Amino acid sequence: MKKTLRTVSLFVAIGLGLTLVQAQTDGPVNKLDPAMNKIAPGDAKVEKLAGGFGFLEGPVWVRSPGYLLFSDIPANAIYKWAPGGEVSVFLKPSGFTGSDASDVGMALNTGSKVEYLIGSNAVTVDRQGRIVFCAHGDRQVVRLEKNGKRTVLADRYEGKRLNSPNDLIYKSDGALYFTDPPAGLRQGDKDPRKESSFNGVYLLKDGKLQAMYKELPLPNGIALSPDEKYLYVNDSVKRIIMRFDVNPDDTVANGKIFIDMTADKAPGGPDGMKVDSAGNIYSTGPGGLWVISSDGKHIGTITAPESITNLAFGDADGKSLYLAARTGLYRIRLAVPGLRP
Repeated sequence: MKKTLRTVSLFVAIGLGLTLVQAQTDGPVNKLDPAMNKIAPGDAKVEKLAGGFGFLEGPVWVRSPGYLLFSDIPANAIYKWAPGGEVSVFLKPSGFTGSDASDVGMALNTGSKVEYLIGSNAVTVDRQGRIVFCAHGDRQVVRLEKNGKRTVLADRYEGKRLNSPNDLIYKSDGALYFTDPPAGLRQGDKDPRKESSFNGVYLLKDGKLQAMYKELPLPNGIALSPDEKYLYVNDSVKRIIMRFDVNPDDTVANGKIFIDMTADKAPGGPDGMKVDSAGNIYSTGPGGLWVISSDGKHIGTITAPESITNLAFGDADGKSLYLAARTGLYRIRLAVPGLRP
């Protein structure tokens, strides 16, 4: 399935509204600190792998046999990209399995038409190699069994339906963390179907769902440090990344602002986020994909021909960084391997 690029744009969360603005394309890597030289070699370039999609999100590298999965939210599909370049449908429908989507998903105005965020968002892999994903329209965290059956891992907290799970990550012991903003609800926080009074960060462990944090207006990307001592969560409205201490029982504490992006007036903000083996954090931000050292210093920015929504490290050595953008899938080779499920 060969597709072509349609538009250059950037997804920005402004309050609970969604709009598109033009991307900045200053070059593939803007090095703000010498530490960035160890991450991106001088010949690093961004290459386009596929395009023409509606709105890409949530990529993950599946190690065996080795391929990339990613969501197209308006298309309600998870696609598969194989190393030979072939793109195929992996799962459809993905995030919404109902029969009437007339009141599902926030509206996304592309300038030429309006699309709705009804499908799956983030995708990951559990310790048994099963695909687990956030289903916007169904308002669930779902596991895809080996036989193709879907198992709902989480859809309610204290009897109330979740908003629309967005991003997720497994800890090595099987604990699952995920964020739950309201993008799968047509009117966001004002939607009459919203049952929760907050947009939370959750922990699912041993079948028990716990709310870890309730104070962010739009929690989005989520990641763990290499030693799993810290949990990072970004917020697309406040334009910050929070860092939490991870306790021995997998609960979190001592939430603090790790980095504040509000001073940078370039378009864009925190959305998808990943971490490399050296502890550097990669988060979408103003002007592109920010690379942030483990001590909270912005050391570089990676840009693509269109603005990036999410990312995943992949390939056998973990040094390829796959970039999900508005309509296209891209890749850049780095010198430091990233963390993969």
